[in-house]
Amino acid sequence: MLFFGLGGLFYVVILLTNAIAVLSEDRFLARIGWGLQAEPAFGGVQDTTSVKAKMIHLIASVRTLMRGPLIVVNTLIILYEIILG
Repeated sequence: MLFFGLGGLFYVVILLTNAIAVLSEDRFLARIGWGLQAEPAFGGVQDTTSVKAKMIHLIASVRTLMRGPLIVVNTLIILYEIILG
């Protein structure tokens, strides 16, 4: 049974991070206009202040940086659930 507390909060954070990490840029994000656009040409202005641009960069960062740690954390959670149920 999942109680409200630090354990449940930890599971929610891990599940949301997993959900962001598995988003496919080609299949999903680019279709809704949330893919990483190419850098603007010389002298062009890049939008870095909007909420949408910040979310796109957050998703790209999570997908890049959290891949390795998520594999380890997911493995530990699976082993914990198998052993201690």
